[in-house]
Amino acid sequence: MSKIAMIFSGQGSQAIGMGQDFYNNSEVAREMFDKAGERIGVDFKELIFEENEKLGQTAFTQPAILLVQMVAYKLFKDACPDVKAELFLGHSLGEFSALCASGAINYIDAVELVHKRGSFMQSACEKIEAGMMAIVGLDDASVEKVCADAQADGKKVWPANYNQDGQLVVAGMKADLASLEQTFKDAGAKRALLLNMSVASHCEILSPAQEPLAELMSTMVKDEFEAPIISNVTTTPYNTKDEAVRLLKDQLVKPVKYKQSILAIAGDVDMAIEFGNGVVLKGLNRRIAKDLKTLNISDMASLSKVTEEVCS
Repeated sequence: MSKIAMIFSGQGSQAIGMGQDFYNNSEVAREMFDKAGERIGVDFKELIFEENEKLGQTAFTQPAILLVQMVAYKLFKDACPDVKAELFLGHSLGEFSALCASGAINYIDAVELVHKRGSFMQSACEKIEAGMMAIVGLDDASVEKVCADAQADGKKVWPANYNQDGQLVVAGMKADLASLEQTFKDAGAKRALLLNMSVASHCEILSPAQEPLAELMSTMVKDEFEAPIISNVTTTPYNTKDEAVRLLKDQLVKPVKYKQSILAIAGDVDMAIEFGNGVVLKGLNRRIAKDLKTLNISDMASLSKVTEEVCS
Protein backbone atom coordinates (compact mmCIF):
# COMPACT_ATOMS: atom_id res chain seq x y z
CA MET A 1 0.00 0.00 0.00
CA SER A 2 1.19 3.52 -0.79
CA LYS A 3 2.74 5.67 1.90
CA ILE A 4 0.55 8.78 2.02
CA ALA A 5 1.01 12.21 3.56
CA MET A 6 -2.32 13.84 4.45
CA ILE A 7 -1.88 17.61 4.02
CA PHE A 8 -3.90 20.74 4.79
CA SER A 9 -3.56 24.34 3.60
CA GLY A 10 -3.76 27.47 5.72
CA GLN A 11 -5.37 30.88 5.76
CA GLY A 12 -5.74 32.35 2.30
CA SER A 13 -7.25 29.18 0.82
CA GLN A 14 -10.79 30.23 1.80
CA ALA A 15 -13.49 31.09 -0.76
CA ILE A 16 -17.21 31.71 -0.70
CA GLY A 17 -18.98 28.45 -1.53
CA MET A 18 -16.19 26.12 -0.39
CA GLY A 19 -17.53 22.84 0.90
CA GLN A 20 -21.04 23.50 -0.43
CA ASP A 21 -20.96 20.47 -2.71
CA PHE A 22 -20.18 18.31 0.32
CA TYR A 23 -23.00 19.94 2.28
CA ASN A 24 -25.54 19.50 -0.50
CA ASN A 25 -24.72 15.85 -1.06
CA SER A 26 -23.74 14.41 2.31
CA GLU A 27 -25.71 14.01 5.52
CA VAL A 28 -22.40 13.57 7.34
CA ALA A 29 -21.23 16.96 6.06
CA ARG A 30 -24.49 18.66 7.08
CA GLU A 31 -24.23 17.20 10.58
CA MET A 32 -20.63 18.34 10.94
CA PHE A 33 -21.54 21.88 9.83
CA ASP A 34 -24.43 22.03 12.30
CA LYS A 35 -22.51 20.66 15.30
CA ALA A 36 -19.52 22.93 14.67
CA GLY A 37 -21.85 25.92 14.36
CA GLU A 38 -23.57 25.10 17.63
CA ARG A 39 -20.21 24.99 19.44
CA ILE A 40 -19.12 28.51 18.52
CA GLY A 41 -22.47 30.13 17.74
CA VAL A 42 -21.83 30.58 14.03
CA ASP A 43 -24.09 29.69 11.11
CA PHE A 44 -21.46 28.13 8.88
CA LYS A 45 -23.85 27.92 5.93
CA GLU A 46 -24.27 31.69 6.05
CA LEU A 47 -20.58 32.29 6.74
CA ILE A 48 -19.26 30.10 3.94
CA PHE A 49 -21.98 29.95 1.30
CA GLU A 50 -23.22 33.57 1.22
CA GLU A 51 -21.33 36.75 0.35
CA ASN A 52 -20.16 38.41 3.57
CA GLU A 53 -17.25 40.21 5.17
CA LYS A 54 -16.82 37.85 8.11
CA LEU A 55 -15.14 35.08 6.13
CA GLY A 56 -12.14 37.37 5.69
CA GLN A 57 -11.82 37.98 9.44
CA THR A 58 -9.21 35.71 11.02
CA ALA A 59 -11.43 34.51 13.88
CA PHE A 60 -13.97 33.21 11.34
CA THR A 61 -11.64 32.32 8.47
CA GLN A 62 -9.76 29.76 10.52
CA PRO A 63 -12.69 27.63 11.77
CA ALA A 64 -14.33 27.79 8.32
CA ILE A 65 -11.23 26.45 6.58
CA LEU A 66 -10.65 23.76 9.20
CA LEU A 67 -14.28 22.62 9.11
CA VAL A 68 -14.31 22.15 5.33
CA GLN A 69 -10.99 20.30 5.51
CA MET A 70 -12.29 17.99 8.22
CA VAL A 71 -15.47 17.27 6.25
CA ALA A 72 -13.34 16.31 3.24
CA TYR A 73 -11.11 14.15 5.41
CA LYS A 74 -14.05 12.46 7.16
CA LEU A 75 -15.74 11.59 3.86
CA PHE A 76 -12.47 10.18 2.53
CA LYS A 77 -11.92 8.07 5.66
CA ASP A 78 -15.49 6.79 5.50
CA ALA A 79 -14.88 5.72 1.90
CA CYS A 80 -11.40 4.33 2.55
CA PRO A 81 -11.30 3.11 6.17
CA ASP A 82 -8.25 0.92 5.60
CA VAL A 83 -6.07 3.71 4.23
CA LYS A 84 -3.74 5.02 6.93
CA ALA A 85 -1.57 8.10 6.85
CA GLU A 86 2.18 7.74 6.98
CA LEU A 87 2.27 11.27 8.35
CA PHE A 88 0.26 14.49 8.56
CA LEU A 89 1.36 17.96 7.51
CA GLY A 90 -0.29 21.37 7.44
CA HIS A 91 0.66 24.88 6.37
CA SER A 92 0.22 27.29 9.31
CA LEU A 93 -3.46 26.92 10.31
CA GLY A 94 -3.37 23.63 8.42
CA GLU A 95 -1.20 22.13 11.15
CA PHE A 96 -4.27 22.28 13.41
CA SER A 97 -6.23 20.36 10.79
CA ALA A 98 -3.36 17.86 10.71
CA LEU A 99 -3.62 17.57 14.50
CA CYS A 100 -7.35 16.91 14.18
CA ALA A 101 -6.95 14.38 11.37
CA SER A 102 -4.34 12.55 13.43
CA GLY A 103 -6.95 11.95 16.15
CA ALA A 104 -5.29 14.13 18.80
CA ILE A 105 -8.30 16.49 18.97
CA ASN A 106 -11.89 16.06 17.77
CA TYR A 107 -13.15 18.35 15.05
CA ILE A 108 -15.65 20.26 17.22
CA ASP A 109 -12.96 21.11 19.77
CA ALA A 110 -10.62 21.98 16.91
CA VAL A 111 -13.17 24.40 15.43
CA GLU A 112 -13.44 26.17 18.79
CA LEU A 113 -9.66 26.11 19.24
CA VAL A 114 -8.86 27.82 15.94
CA HIS A 115 -11.79 30.23 16.33
CA LYS A 116 -10.20 31.40 19.58
CA ARG A 117 -6.72 31.25 18.06
CA GLY A 118 -7.93 33.68 15.40
CA SER A 119 -9.39 35.93 18.09
CA PHE A 120 -6.12 35.85 20.04
CA MET A 121 -4.23 36.79 16.87
CA GLN A 122 -6.62 39.64 16.07
CA SER A 123 -6.36 40.95 19.63
CA ALA A 124 -2.56 40.98 19.44
CA CYS A 125 -2.74 43.12 16.29
CA GLU A 126 -5.87 45.22 16.83
CA LYS A 127 -4.19 48.37 18.17
CA ILE A 128 -1.35 48.37 15.67
CA GLU A 129 -1.09 48.39 11.88
CA ALA A 130 0.34 44.92 11.27
CA GLY A 131 0.42 42.98 8.04
CA MET A 132 2.25 40.69 5.65
CA MET A 133 4.07 41.07 2.34
CA ALA A 134 4.77 38.49 -0.37
CA ILE A 135 8.28 38.60 -1.84
CA VAL A 136 8.51 36.94 -5.25
CA GLY A 137 11.63 36.10 -7.23
CA LEU A 138 14.20 36.55 -4.48
CA ASP A 139 16.22 33.85 -2.74
CA ASP A 140 15.70 33.16 0.97
CA ALA A 141 19.09 34.46 2.08
CA SER A 142 18.52 37.83 0.39
CA VAL A 143 15.09 38.21 2.00
CA GLU A 144 16.54 37.27 5.39
CA LYS A 145 19.32 39.85 4.96
CA VAL A 146 16.87 42.65 4.13
CA CYS A 147 14.85 41.75 7.24
CA ALA A 148 17.94 41.54 9.45
CA ASP A 149 19.23 44.91 8.22
CA ALA A 150 15.80 46.45 8.78
CA GLN A 151 15.64 45.04 12.31
CA ALA A 152 19.05 46.58 13.00
CA ASP A 153 17.47 49.92 12.02
CA GLY A 154 14.65 49.36 14.50
CA LYS A 155 12.04 48.10 12.06
CA LYS A 156 9.74 45.19 12.89
CA VAL A 157 9.85 42.74 9.99
CA TRP A 158 10.46 38.99 9.95
CA PRO A 159 10.45 36.10 7.45
CA ALA A 160 7.13 34.30 8.05
CA ASN A 161 6.27 31.71 5.37
CA TYR A 162 8.85 29.76 3.36
CA ASN A 163 6.48 28.60 0.61
CA GLN A 164 8.78 27.65 -2.28
CA ASP A 165 11.98 28.82 -3.92
CA GLY A 166 11.44 32.43 -4.89
CA GLN A 167 8.32 32.89 -2.78
CA LEU A 168 8.70 33.97 0.83
CA VAL A 169 6.15 35.94 2.86
CA VAL A 170 7.37 38.41 5.48
CA ALA A 171 5.39 39.80 8.40
CA GLY A 172 5.55 42.85 10.62
CA MET A 173 4.38 46.43 10.91
CA LYS A 174 2.67 47.60 7.73
CA ALA A 175 4.58 50.89 7.61
CA ASP A 176 7.90 49.05 7.96
CA LEU A 177 6.93 46.54 5.29
CA ALA A 178 5.84 49.29 2.92
CA SER A 179 9.10 51.15 3.48
CA LEU A 180 11.04 48.07 2.33
CA GLU A 181 9.22 47.49 -0.96
CA GLN A 182 11.89 49.20 -3.03
CA THR A 183 14.68 47.63 -0.95
CA PHE A 184 13.40 44.15 -1.76
CA LYS A 185 13.14 45.08 -5.45
CA ASP A 186 16.63 46.56 -5.44
CA ALA A 187 17.86 43.26 -4.00
CA GLY A 188 16.35 41.45 -6.99
CA ALA A 189 12.70 40.71 -6.11
CA LYS A 190 10.28 40.68 -9.02
CA ARG A 191 7.44 41.70 -6.73
CA ALA A 192 7.02 42.89 -3.15
CA LEU A 193 3.28 42.93 -2.57
CA LEU A 194 1.48 43.95 0.62
CA LEU A 195 -1.24 41.38 1.32
CA ASN A 196 -4.78 42.19 2.37
CA MET A 197 -4.32 41.04 5.95
CA SER A 198 -4.75 42.76 9.31
CA VAL A 199 -2.60 40.32 11.28
CA ALA A 200 1.11 39.59 11.16
CA SER A 201 1.37 35.82 11.44
CA HIS A 202 4.44 33.86 12.55
CA CYS A 203 6.39 36.71 14.08
CA GLU A 204 7.02 38.25 17.49
CA ILE A 205 4.01 40.55 17.21
CA LEU A 206 1.83 37.54 18.09
CA SER A 207 3.64 36.73 21.34
CA PRO A 208 0.62 37.89 23.45
CA ALA A 209 -1.41 35.06 21.86
CA GLN A 210 1.00 32.31 22.87
CA GLU A 211 0.01 31.59 26.46
CA PRO A 212 -3.78 31.74 25.91
CA LEU A 213 -3.43 29.33 22.98
CA ALA A 214 -1.22 26.92 24.93
CA GLU A 215 -3.60 26.92 27.90
CA LEU A 216 -6.58 26.15 25.68
CA MET A 217 -4.72 23.42 23.81
CA SER A 218 -3.76 21.76 27.08
CA THR A 219 -7.45 21.20 27.83
CA MET A 220 -8.34 19.83 24.39
CA VAL A 221 -5.44 17.85 22.90
CA LYS A 222 -5.07 14.14 23.68
CA ASP A 223 -2.05 11.84 23.51
CA GLU A 224 -3.63 9.88 20.66
CA PHE A 225 -1.91 10.21 17.28
CA GLU A 226 -2.65 7.88 14.35
CA ALA A 227 0.64 9.00 12.77
CA PRO A 228 3.23 11.71 13.36
CA ILE A 229 2.71 15.35 12.39
CA ILE A 230 5.47 17.35 10.72
CA SER A 231 6.10 20.57 12.65
CA ASN A 232 6.07 23.85 10.72
CA VAL A 233 8.71 25.11 13.14
CA THR A 234 11.22 22.25 13.12
CA THR A 235 10.30 20.29 9.92
CA THR A 236 10.56 17.12 12.05
CA PRO A 237 7.80 14.76 13.26
CA TYR A 238 6.05 14.80 16.63
CA ASN A 239 3.36 12.59 18.15
CA THR A 240 2.72 13.65 21.74
CA LYS A 241 0.40 16.17 23.37
CA ASP A 242 3.27 18.01 25.08
CA GLU A 243 5.10 18.47 21.78
CA ALA A 244 1.92 19.60 20.03
CA VAL A 245 1.23 22.27 22.63
CA ARG A 246 4.81 23.52 22.66
CA LEU A 247 5.35 23.51 18.90
CA LEU A 248 2.00 25.09 17.98
CA LYS A 249 2.60 27.75 20.61
CA ASP A 250 6.00 28.41 19.00
CA GLN A 251 4.43 28.40 15.53
CA LEU A 252 2.64 31.68 16.31
CA VAL A 253 5.94 33.56 16.45
CA LYS A 254 8.24 31.46 14.26
CA PRO A 255 8.22 31.05 10.48
CA VAL A 256 6.35 28.29 8.66
CA LYS A 257 8.98 26.14 6.93
CA TYR A 258 6.65 24.52 4.43
CA LYS A 259 9.19 24.23 1.61
CA GLN A 260 11.73 22.64 3.93
CA SER A 261 9.11 20.25 5.33
CA ILE A 262 8.11 18.96 1.90
CA LEU A 263 11.75 18.43 0.97
CA ALA A 264 12.24 16.56 4.26
CA ILE A 265 9.37 14.11 3.65
CA ALA A 266 9.48 13.73 -0.14
CA GLY A 267 11.62 10.60 0.04
CA ASP A 268 9.50 8.99 2.76
CA VAL A 269 6.06 9.03 1.08
CA ASP A 270 4.70 7.97 -2.29
CA MET A 271 2.03 10.66 -2.54
CA ALA A 272 0.25 13.46 -0.71
CA ILE A 273 -3.48 14.12 -0.52
CA GLU A 274 -4.60 17.73 0.07
CA PHE A 275 -7.96 18.12 1.79
CA GLY A 276 -10.22 21.17 1.59
CA ASN A 277 -10.75 24.08 -0.72
CA GLY A 278 -8.42 24.71 -3.63
CA VAL A 279 -5.11 23.26 -4.71
CA VAL A 280 -2.69 25.66 -3.01
CA LEU A 281 -0.41 22.98 -1.62
CA LYS A 282 -0.65 20.82 -4.73
CA GLY A 283 0.73 23.76 -6.68
CA LEU A 284 3.51 24.41 -4.19
CA ASN A 285 4.45 20.73 -4.04
CA ARG A 286 4.76 20.59 -7.84
CA ARG A 287 7.36 23.34 -7.66
CA ILE A 288 9.14 22.13 -4.50
CA ALA A 289 9.39 18.38 -5.16
CA LYS A 290 8.11 17.66 -8.67
CA ASP A 291 8.26 13.89 -8.18
CA LEU A 292 5.88 13.99 -5.18
CA LYS A 293 2.47 13.15 -6.58
CA THR A 294 -0.22 15.29 -4.92
CA LEU A 295 -3.96 14.64 -5.18
CA ASN A 296 -6.66 16.91 -3.80
CA ILE A 297 -10.17 16.47 -2.40
CA SER A 298 -12.29 19.62 -2.51
CA ASP A 299 -15.72 18.38 -3.66
CA MET A 300 -17.67 15.19 -4.32
CA ALA A 301 -16.20 14.68 -7.79
CA SER A 302 -12.59 14.90 -6.58
CA LEU A 303 -13.50 12.71 -3.59
CA SER A 304 -14.77 10.04 -5.96
CA LYS A 305 -11.70 10.33 -8.19
CA VAL A 306 -9.22 10.05 -5.32
CA THR A 307 -11.01 7.22 -3.55
CA GLU A 308 -11.11 5.25 -6.80
CA GLU A 309 -7.37 5.73 -7.28
CA VAL A 310 -6.24 5.23 -3.69
CA CYS A 311 -8.69 2.75 -2.22
CA SER A 312 -9.20 0.23 -5.01
